[in-house]
Amino acid sequence: MPIISFANPKGGAGKTTSALILAGELATRGAKVTIIDADPEKWISGWAELTPNSPISILNRVTEASIVDDIEEAAKQSQWVIVDLEGTASLMVANAIGLSDLVIVPVQGSSMDAKGAAKTLQLIRNQSRMARRTINHSVLFTRTSAAVMSRSMKNVREQLASAGVNVFETPIVERAAYRDMFDYGGLLSELDPDSVSNVEKAAQNAREFAGEVLSKLKAASKAAD
Repeated sequence: MPIISFANPKGGAGKTTSALILAGELATRGAKVTIIDADPEKWISGWAELTPNSPISILNRVTEASIVDDIEEAAKQSQWVIVDLEGTASLMVANAIGLSDLVIVPVQGSSMDAKGAAKTLQLIRNQSRMARRTINHSVLFTRTSAAVMSRSMKNVREQLASAGVNVFETPIVERAAYRDMFDYGGLLSELDPDSVSNVEKAAQNAREFAGEVLSKLKAASKAAD
């Protein structure tokens, strides 16, 4: 079953939000999903406490020594395993990357985030060499404006393109609905559109993101055959 890790050593890049958006969309489609909450801040575990009837399983007692076993066990129990990694370049992060079918590297449109992404991309390359296989990965822009692309983001996109780095066409747009999931619990499909602005636009963004994840996994599977 697919194992997808979200990694970037820079804090605040959007790993946790993106991981929950993807997990929620997959669960809404009827898939059995486990999130491994390996972020010391435990934001997803906090979300789970606010969402007692969540269809998503959460595993949060994760250590550097247990991460490999935890991922493999979760893969036996669920159709999808999503790993929200800590914001450091640690052995835990390296081990999770080494087991992943896809590593998503969230970045905001800034040079600081780009530097964090560069460290993650180098770690992925190193793990690929050690495992003697290609570890598929892609950069995901997060907290973007729905209206315009900033000058800084254009610059980062150009830098990534010139380096031949794969980038998601779909960014995660800044939406109140994503913040409300963490504040009040629930999935996007459960939020009240009368209380939260642009819920449907947030849900559409989530659908497009999940669709692109599926496409990337399918393309990688074909390439491996």
